Amino acid sequence: MLSPKKTKFRKAFKGRIHGIATSGYEVAFGAYGLKALEPERITARQIESARRAITRHMRRVGKVWIRIFPDVPVSRKPAEVRMGSGKGSPEFWVCRVKPGKIMFELDGVSLDVAKKAFELAAEKLPIKTKFVTRGVS
Repeated sequence: MLSPKKTKFRKAFKGRIHGIATSGYEVAFGAYGLKALEPERITARQIESARRAITRHMRRVGKVWIRIFPDVPVSRKPAEVRMGSGKGSPEFWVCRVKPGKIMFELDGVSLDVAKKAFELAAEKLPIKTKFVTRGVS
């Protein structure tokens, strides 16, 4: 699964996801893209699950680009622990995704295959998504 090799700080604030994507909102590498329509935190497991769904449907033909990276640590305290005594240890990694962000891109496959692959990937993600092509948002 995806995670950073090294970070400046071990634990991060939760933060809020405001506004729309100001970068990565156009299909740049492939011919087709999967665009986020809602703000949400996407976990490394969800990204990997969506990637697997795409590559399996494509039968390893064509190329996939993952345009998001989980760089925010999410900490959790163990179950049934009393309040206080500091913040919990980092449990997993997430990526904050804004509406309009292109999350995955595809090239080297037909339109039908790309649409179906992104439908399967969208089922693995916790947000509404939209299929887009190069030049058309």
